[in-house]
Amino acid sequence: MDFALSEEQTLIFDMARGFGEEHIAPNARKWEAEGNIPKDLWPQLAELGFGGLYVSEEYGGSGLSRLDATLVFEALAMSCPAVGSFLSIHNMCGGMIDKFGSDETKAKWLPALCSMEKVFSYCLTEPGSGSDAAALRTRAEKTNEGYRMNGTKAFISGGNYSDVYVTMCRTGEDGPKGISTLIVENGTPGLGFGANEIKMGWKAQPTSEVQFDDCLVPLDNLMGEEGKGFAYAMAGLDGGRLNISAGALGGAQNALDLTVQYMSERKAFGKPINQFQALQFRLAEYETKLQAARTFLRQAAWKLDTGAHDATKFCAMAKLMVTDVAFEVANGCLQLHGGYGYLADYGIEKIVRDLRVHQILEGTNEIMRLIVSRQLIADAA
Repeated sequence: MDFALSEEQTLIFDMARGFGEEHIAPNARKWEAEGNIPKDLWPQLAELGFGGLYVSEEYGGSGLSRLDATLVFEALAMSCPAVGSFLSIHNMCGGMIDKFGSDETKAKWLPALCSMEKVFSYCLTEPGSGSDAAALRTRAEKTNEGYRMNGTKAFISGGNYSDVYVTMCRTGEDGPKGISTLIVENGTPGLGFGANEIKMGWKAQPTSEVQFDDCLVPLDNLMGEEGKGFAYAMAGLDGGRLNISAGALGGAQNALDLTVQYMSERKAFGKPINQFQALQFRLAEYETKLQAARTFLRQAAWKLDTGAHDATKFCAMAKLMVTDVAFEVANGCLQLHGGYGYLADYGIEKIVRDLRVHQILEGTNEIMRLIVSRQLIADAA
């Protein structure tokens, strides 16, 4: 088995890392304070092919694998997990449209998605249906004029910021088989937004409710088939969980890199603190955990790329393992900085705040355990 990245994959990682260091890292604290990512950043990322990572080249995408994409998000998160993760949500929408949309749907939406002329958000979660996504209540009634949609989505990254919202809504019976996917463009009559949420982390990206009040969506904005929306959403989440894991991994790696440097400079009792064996053991433990998490994440991505029957289980396991490990490492790195870790100037406290949500979104880590255990039980039956 060869675990080494190919030359092309190494170039992809280095390109993303270099872009982040030049254009994102110097601005990360400023964007966090402002609660906003300048929109002119996205076309610059799109020029590198990062706007439609796994969209087919026919529609302006890069046609990369899920493994390739994890390299991009890991590298960008080393500069700012909030920015890299927002891009991953945009790409999740692109992957769904490319995989499940009709030729007409792809031609209509994907070129602007890939160029990032339009930024896309994913709308599944509702105030009353988080982990139980199949219980969503946002309803779209089909009329001669279009789908008339009513309901509210919660915790939407890019609410009142993005240009297009890929929205799961109920067009039929209760349960997953009554859910469809509509693509709603900003400016559609009846589309509104709540106030920006005040969050612990990911402060740079605006997050709000997305509200539909007799929102009239054109009939041809249906993605794929009616009643298949829940399956589309869950398929999108497999890749989304890999990306969120990669973002957590990149943030934690940056925290560890900063900590190794800090410990070589910080002195106590007459010598650098990296000379104390107890602290050296902590570094060894963190490095081992991150390398193990990275290997497992890439195996899960390979499973998804090859269509393995247990890909969903492996994506869930990767999300569970990597995001837990990443937060543990980042939090430990803050401890190794002592009081300085609590100060914004050292960059660690932001990483800790940003990475905490990676254990919650794209399905909480409790739900990941449920997915894995159910698959184990089903396989044994």
